[in-house]
Amino acid sequence: MEDVWSVVLRVGAAWMALVFALIVLPSALGVSLGISEAYLWVLMKTLEWATIRIEKGVRKPQPQIKTSAANGIIERDETPMEKEIVHPHRVDFEFSDIFYFCRKGFEAIVEDEVTQRFSSEELVSWNLLTRTNVNFHYISLRLTVVWVIGVIVRYCFLLPLRITLAAIGITSMIVGTTIVGQLPNSSVKNYLSEVVHLTCSRILVRALSGTIHYHNKENKPQKGGICVANHTSPIDAIILTNDGCYAMVGQVHGGLVGIIQRSTVKACPHVWFERSEVKDRHLVTKRLREHVADKNKLPILIFPEGTCINNTSVMMFKKGSFEIGGTIYPVAIKYDPKFGDAFWNSSKYNIVSYLLRIMTSWAIVCNVWYMPPMVRQEDEDAVQFANRVRSAIAHQGGLTELPWDGGLKRAKVKDTFKEEQQKNFSKMLVRNGSIG
Repeated sequence: MEDVWSVVLRVGAAWMALVFALIVLPSALGVSLGISEAYLWVLMKTLEWATIRIEKGVRKPQPQIKTSAANGIIERDETPMEKEIVHPHRVDFEFSDIFYFCRKGFEAIVEDEVTQRFSSEELVSWNLLTRTNVNFHYISLRLTVVWVIGVIVRYCFLLPLRITLAAIGITSMIVGTTIVGQLPNSSVKNYLSEVVHLTCSRILVRALSGTIHYHNKENKPQKGGICVANHTSPIDAIILTNDGCYAMVGQVHGGLVGIIQRSTVKACPHVWFERSEVKDRHLVTKRLREHVADKNKLPILIFPEGTCINNTSVMMFKKGSFEIGGTIYPVAIKYDPKFGDAFWNSSKYNIVSYLLRIMTSWAIVCNVWYMPPMVRQEDEDAVQFANRVRSAIAHQGGLTELPWDGGLKRAKVKDTFKEEQQKNFSKMLVRNGSIG
């Protein structure tokens, strides 16, 4: 029995030594040994080969999978209600008038613009992951063998490695920020805090096999500003802090997340709110304004959508982030779905299931664009400013811009929206003489 434990300890020690030497230490120094690049190159070649095998193995031509909302499964007629219902020389209400609303209802049931943004983005070709409704891996023997090898690699090698790195990164974050938090407020404390946050974020990115391409670094958010970005996943914050430090804004949580929050706030001026405080919009705005007013504090990182969208669109930005004042630094984030689905469908998967899916994917590859700073103009209100920033992010990231509130992910459509359509229809009847 002692010999077994001795072997286990030796294997564990060797494993940790390799992890520290090849991954943790280079991550802490911000150095790449080229392992990730070589891994992605092999993966790309494998996926290209698999795509060719699938195309050869499928006898019947498969319909092209839709890649955007513009190529939907139904053809939409964008004719306004006034033009479609109201016809010249007609006074009385006709039963056919309801056909317009029936058609709009059917379109919404079959494929509306909102709910499809809360499901995983569909791929043009299979990426050899098991999460698919089509049994592509049964097309040929060689493809089946490659798929089985991929399952073994992802679950027996990559998953333990990523769990190890995640444990090291989280533990280092908690211990490091707790120690730094004991120091008196000074420039030395701020410097050490940034070093701890950057180092731990880099380790956590390696835990995701992350490859991130940062563009236009001259536009990186500066201290005293507000960084706003589109939101796809909880790892968005890690993706951004891998290249710079930010003050996070969010609600106080319990469990492991709560431990991390309590330790990091000692070393860095994060803004955490209690559940009762979040409902007080004026209190939240006041605390954020006080943070922005101090030009020595880190830029605030905010995701104005308030929920995760599936990497294809940008939905309505909440105006609260744009009422604070100060300079807004827009950032666009776009993930490459070929290597793994970064979107978190929180209504379908809990955080543990989501992290398991992420850590058993091939990799996380994404592009981050830092955009020129924007300020609110004199003739703009907060909503107009938020829409202008959202449009810029959507254009830069190649995302579809939608005016809908991301809160529709869990909530029903407000009655005011329904009443607005009813009022528009009644006004048309009055103008046309059908009523009165």
